[in-house]
Amino acid sequence: MFTLIRTETFEQDIKKSRFIATAGPVANEEAARRFIADHSDPAANHNCWAWRIGQSYRFNDDGEPSGTAGKPILQAIDGNELDSIAVVVTRWFGGILLGSGGLVRAYGGTAASCLRNAEKTAIIPAYQLTLTCGFSDLALVKSRLLSVEHLVIEAETFTGSGANLRVSVPSSEAQRVARMIQDTTSGRVLLPLPE
Repeated sequence: MFTLIRTETFEQDIKKSRFIATAGPVANEEAARRFIADHSDPAANHNCWAWRIGQSYRFNDDGEPSGTAGKPILQAIDGNELDSIAVVVTRWFGGILLGSGGLVRAYGGTAASCLRNAEKTAIIPAYQLTLTCGFSDLALVKSRLLSVEHLVIEAETFTGSGANLRVSVPSSEAQRVARMIQDTTSGRVLLPLPE
């Protein structure tokens, strides 16, 4: 699965109606709602939207005929194998009716074009873990941790005898990293893994 790196937009005119898609990464449902509110234009005729975060999703047709706007936007998200994103497609009506099929193609196509053109990044499942390390092992442990692809040291808090490191460890690498840290420090430092 992938998500977007930043907020992206795409605009097109279809039979005198203007459609603008705005898509961006969101961390949770509250962030998705904020994104939709921030990128909806109250002066437009319709602000249709969809978001997906894992197994949770929502979509809204905002006054368009049922199933002609929000659902095609969600299908564009899923068709691009994206997660943790929200998309708003805003329409200014140009006077020509598009019909149900035309609306589905317009909303879904505008969203899909926006998402296809957007810069993406892989979503890597990770554990958030904390390890305690003495000063004598700290430099070596940090060096070994930073050699692991996609591992991030999120925080370092110093204590009287060393430091606590909060790390984000890719789930697929957690066992290997735990063994590496234990072997490197002869068992003095342990990376506590979830059950």
